[in-house]
Amino acid sequence: MPIEIRELVVKMSINDSDKQSETTKGSSSNKEAIINECMEQVSNFFKSKKER
Repeated sequence: MPIEIRELVVKMSINDSDKQSETTKGSSSNKEAIINECMEQVSNFFKSKKER
């Protein structure tokens, strides 16, 4: 019997208190790269669910 998920809740916590001195442009682009990768994976997940 398959299980159907009707709601998906994603919670995330990021603590930058240890690395406040490293707020350079490089770390900003690294965060953007991580966010883009996460968005792509979530998008692929939902696309694969629609195909079923």
